[in-house]
Amino acid sequence: MRCPFCRHPDSRVIDSRTADDGTCTRRRRSCTSCGRRFTTVEETVLAVVKRSGVSEPFSRLKVVGGVRRACQGRPVDEDDLQQLAHRVEEAVRARGAAEIPSHEVGLAILGPLRDLDEVAYLRFASVYRSFSSIEDFEKEIADLRSAAAGEAADDEAGNRDG
Repeated sequence: MRCPFCRHPDSRVIDSRTADDGTCTRRRRSCTSCGRRFTTVEETVLAVVKRSGVSEPFSRLKVVGGVRRACQGRPVDEDDLQQLAHRVEEAVRARGAAEIPSHEVGLAILGPLRDLDEVAYLRFASVYRSFSSIEDFEKEIADLRSAAAGEAADDEAGNRDG
């Protein structure tokens, strides 16, 4: 690491700590030439590989932007979108890969979006999964209804047991 004061190319690490829930490493360094101390922050870069083969850094802003379009006119606030983007990033990072296909980012968005707003979920899924007919919508709506019925049955069983 180059010293920001004297530009000497060598420094010594004095202390290392993780920051931001383990996504960053903060290092305190000392220049071997001038002796001055400085801090560096190292962050792992998660790359998203697009269909074209181009790789770019993961961006929460792009996740929020895509989901915001699906949520247009829905009772979803900015904080909900930020929380969703955080959940998506955590899910993607949890896979442990340095590069992830854009398709998997889309899949990671679908679950939290389904929990957040079903109409926005249908909008996003219709574009993401390239719905081509009304049958595609009907099947997805049927899946949503059966999932909701299953959750209602689980809640009812839990109320009887407790």
